[in-house]
Amino acid sequence: MTASVVSGERRARPRRPRSRATFTSVLGELLLTAGVLVLLFVAWQMWIGDIIISAQKNDEGAAVSQEWASGPTPELPPVVEADDGTTTFEPVIPAAPADTERLGQMHVPRFGADYNVGIYGGTSRARTLDKLGIGVYTDSKMPGEVGNFAMAGHRTTWGKPFNQLDKLQVGDAIVVETPDGWFTYRFRTLEYVKPTQTEVLLDVPQMPGVETGEKYITLTACSPLYSLAERIVAYGIFESFQPRAEGPPPALTDPPPPPAAPSI
Repeated sequence: MTASVVSGERRARPRRPRSRATFTSVLGELLLTAGVLVLLFVAWQMWIGDIIISAQKNDEGAAVSQEWASGPTPELPPVVEADDGTTTFEPVIPAAPADTERLGQMHVPRFGADYNVGIYGGTSRARTLDKLGIGVYTDSKMPGEVGNFAMAGHRTTWGKPFNQLDKLQVGDAIVVETPDGWFTYRFRTLEYVKPTQTEVLLDVPQMPGVETGEKYITLTACSPLYSLAERIVAYGIFESFQPRAEGPPPALTDPPPPPAAPSI
């Protein structure tokens, strides 16, 4: 058999008809494309967007801290003597902020040296938590005041300022900065509660009607990640107030202790 005959046979072989596009096939392709776009949006919203928003919030916070540092220095507050003979400065307690009004900045060395997130009045998602940062509960006590300074923040999305609450270790510093100075609290314990357990916001958390004279801080966020089923709650206790004239407290100038070794 010659090559020309083989070639002719190949040319004579009938071609397969092309499949015609149907409504179902076109719809399937459109749905597949839409699904890919949705996945990309979710990835942006939960990861890439969070990284960008978090960096922006920290940069904004650094600018606010710098503005306060370069402004007129407030006068030193009175010195008080403790029972053990040590002296500390009397806290300059700020006024309660109006809804969406800035109260101060939060620093948590465990979350990174650049962590500097704004604290605002109110815990509305639309007005405060989504757009601004950390929100102060209505009727919360103020920094340095006897009772419970209670706040809420996102653990996922919108910069997720409270994403690492579960990484806090006993003794970690939680520092609140205002134009007058810095309020240092020390982390004590963590717990998980149902959303209806609002007793965590009491002056003495989880203890109705009890008075201790202590100054607490409470940070709340949704838990587990990407769920509204529970709340993760971090508690701390007041340590000291550092006036702006004295410069940042040691909690911000000394590195945090290394993470504890895992138990065996």
